[in-house]
Amino acid sequence: MGLSDTLVTRPSRSVTEAIQTRRSVRDFLSDPVPEATVREILEIASRAASGGNLQPWKVNVLSGAARDEFVKTVAQRMKEMPFGEGPEYAIYPRDLGEPYRARRGKVAMDMYALVGVDRDDREARARQMGLNFSFFGAPVGIFISIDRAMGPPQYADLGIFLGNIMLLARERGLHTCAQEAWSLWGKSIREFTGIPEEDVVFCGIALGHANPDAPVNALRTERAPLEEFATFRS
Repeated sequence: MGLSDTLVTRPSRSVTEAIQTRRSVRDFLSDPVPEATVREILEIASRAASGGNLQPWKVNVLSGAARDEFVKTVAQRMKEMPFGEGPEYAIYPRDLGEPYRARRGKVAMDMYALVGVDRDDREARARQMGLNFSFFGAPVGIFISIDRAMGPPQYADLGIFLGNIMLLARERGLHTCAQEAWSLWGKSIREFTGIPEEDVVFCGIALGHANPDAPVNALRTERAPLEEFATFRS
């Protein structure tokens, strides 16, 4: 069994190990993460490659009382709006073809199996989805936004920045979950953080110490073999 197969909570010792041990954690311990650590992660992550050096990423960090207040606010609003306030963008294409549809379906079913949720139990699935909006218990919640005027190249820059955050977290013994689900709550996020309307609320990131005893954290998504996505010519 390799590093990529089990939840590893100790700090990663190389970039390769950080990549192999990164996973989307959906149950965190309440142990606090020092603000200095979050600042360090974000500052180093900003060295991400960026076409024209535009550096299009914008970041809002919530922790402590601010994080708790916001989570409580959203929990109250979910009673009236269980599916959020409307998406900032389409998280998946309307007509998602293969192999993408099958991949998405499998990871969902694998996760539900780990937490004992039947695929036909819509109420239980909704409860599991709702855990997104407490940052899965993580003590730090990060919101990433980007100017609406930006295009695909700048979103690529944003993705590199996000990847840096996740790998730097592993280097420090932390875990993350990138959460596009937060794009369903753009209005509330703007009210709380002051993000302007001209920016897209792209995603949230839960950051903290993974709960090693949580069944959901055993989820390890599959990756296609190299031959399926790469072609070599010489």
